[in-house]
Amino acid sequence: MAGYILRRLLQAIPVLLGTTFLIYFMVFAMPGDPVVALFGDKTPPPQVLEAVRERYNLDKPFIVQYLLFLGGIFRGDFGISFSGEPVSDILARTFPVTLQLAAIATVFLAVGGILIGLISGLRKGGIFDASALVVSLILISLPIFVVAFTAQYIFGVQLGWFRTTVGSGAPIQDLILPAMVLATGSFAQIVRLTRASVIETDGQDFVRTAASKGLSRRRIVPVHILRNSLIPVVTYIAVDFGVLMVGATVTEGIFNVPGVGRTLYQAIIRGEGPTVVSFVTVMVLIYLIVNLLVDLLYAVLDPRIRYVK
Repeated sequence: MAGYILRRLLQAIPVLLGTTFLIYFMVFAMPGDPVVALFGDKTPPPQVLEAVRERYNLDKPFIVQYLLFLGGIFRGDFGISFSGEPVSDILARTFPVTLQLAAIATVFLAVGGILIGLISGLRKGGIFDASALVVSLILISLPIFVVAFTAQYIFGVQLGWFRTTVGSGAPIQDLILPAMVLATGSFAQIVRLTRASVIETDGQDFVRTAASKGLSRRRIVPVHILRNSLIPVVTYIAVDFGVLMVGATVTEGIFNVPGVGRTLYQAIIRGEGPTVVSFVTVMVLIYLIVNLLVDLLYAVLDPRIRYVK
């Protein structure tokens, strides 16, 4: 196990270097001068422009800029935004909010999606199965902003169960409605994926063998059917966790959640390269860590999987 983890960590190094280089290139090698765009319609003196470029290492060749950025990342220094605030401070303020939002959404789609998918798969062709397929298809078809505005109006304005906006310093319970909205599309996918996996596993020989040995259905379903059906589901949930964190821009914007998605969108609009590159780099690190944890979880779900030396 230790050797496998070491190999995966070594494999993550070129992935991290390659992705950060591409991100940095796409942000800073684009046409235009971000320093000039920073001042808008005003034309500052050349001395001011040169001072700003020197502060952000924009006066150096591209490869030197990248190496300086990479060295700062390994030291825990994510640079300074164009507003003068350290990017690490912005991350420390926004990342926990988005992490809580994505965690609540993941719990909702994992528990609810797997449960409904399991029941639907075990009752294939029934009323519950047909209803679950129809509802999941509707949720997949609806754009996220439609679901967000509808939930905001019904549960926030009409029923008053949740606040319509979150804002800074809001308690964690205010993130429940945005998290449920954020998870709707993935929730529907989990229902369908779990259903298909349960139906396939239920027809396997080892399930029929367990039934022929006299094991009760209550024992067969969680141990033999559900456990062996969860590998593709866990893979999807793990990958989707990163997607939820990065793709929460629309939801955070509608509910005024001060998280990574809204901050990253505002940084792109303002052309703040250091903020954009640092935020996306952190997202890449999260993807790598989550994928490693999922691979280790496979052996827990399926005893047939072993990590060779």
